[in-house]
Amino acid sequence: MRKIALLIYSLLIINILLGQQPNLTQSQTKIMTLGVFHFAYPNLDAVKTDDKDKISVLDEPFQSEIKSICKAIEEFNPTIITVELTGERQPVIDSLYMLYKAGKFELKRSEIHQLGFRLGKDLNLDKIYCVDDGGRHYDNIEALFRDSTRLSKFEDYFVNSRDANHNRYGAQTKISSVIDALYDYNRPEKIKERLALYLLHPFKYEEEPGDFTGVDFETGRWYNRNLRIFRNIQRVPHNSEDRILLIIGSEHLNLLNLFFETSLEFELISPLPYLLNLKKQKL
Repeated sequence: MRKIALLIYSLLIINILLGQQPNLTQSQTKIMTLGVFHFAYPNLDAVKTDDKDKISVLDEPFQSEIKSICKAIEEFNPTIITVELTGERQPVIDSLYMLYKAGKFELKRSEIHQLGFRLGKDLNLDKIYCVDDGGRHYDNIEALFRDSTRLSKFEDYFVNSRDANHNRYGAQTKISSVIDALYDYNRPEKIKERLALYLLHPFKYEEEPGDFTGVDFETGRWYNRNLRIFRNIQRVPHNSEDRILLIIGSEHLNLLNLFFETSLEFELISPLPYLLNLKKQKL
């Protein structure tokens, strides 16, 4: 009898606790993730672009395409715009954005300006939010970075060793259409393909047979970084009526889209229908 009583008591407690949990699925905030290439080609990522393959987004037909993309995304009616810059850049972005809204700043090549600033002004938003983060490495990886011999071996593996048939870090090919490029980068098949590659090289790197050097490196460099970006977006003041736009390098979608799809706080919205309309208009 005592066991039965304890079981009934436990079930009652569980039901009470479950009843106290908020039904977050009824108050999700819509978020659109717009994956892009870096318009100014800083070449800070593993994927490099040769000078001959770089385009100037300030030239035609790219300027007209970018303006069309902005008009298309405006149909989503974002109330919050977030971009791939770290928090320490927020004061600079605040200042430049205010100057741009006042007609005193000319947009540069960056997607932050070309898309973020332009959309923000058109939608009369007060602020553009910086949500990037560099991630955090384990102590053993920080120690590797400080040891020139160990670091040299790792860099040699990073640059020269590749899993067969997987050109993960090949140079980005020349873009002929910004619309077509963004449509391709935001396809679910493309995003899934890119995540698969993060479980190959340099994930497999081992300093000693059986250790997890490569796993630990990717944990900080990619997984921790994107989890921190997700957390920064959670920190942006918002409610269920808001509609967030995240403008970010397309590689990040292979984790961030997964986080947003499984989150109880957010409802992931694809930019593909908006971009597809533009592609059809080009035909």
